[in-house]
Amino acid sequence: MRTALIILAGFILLAAAALIARQAAGERALVLACGVFIPLWLAAALVNLWFGVSRAGYGVAEEWPIALAIFLPPAVVAGYLCWKFS
Repeated sequence: MRTALIILAGFILLAAAALIARQAAGERALVLACGVFIPLWLAAALVNLWFGVSRAGYGVAEEWPIALAIFLPPAVVAGYLCWKFS
């Protein structure tokens, strides 16, 4: 359940960044916002991996697929938006 909530939070953050950027400065800003979102979301997924390994006691091999599952869905949508509006 926690993983699904984190993925949902990623989609909400992406939508907020995209809407604010598009309202503020148009489609070019939307591309920039999505391009900035991807590395920031990767950092968030890696921080979550680190918490799972260091605090929850899971191994890296156990947490790595979860980190990918957290990172990929919002990042793929952000990449698609970058591609579509660039």
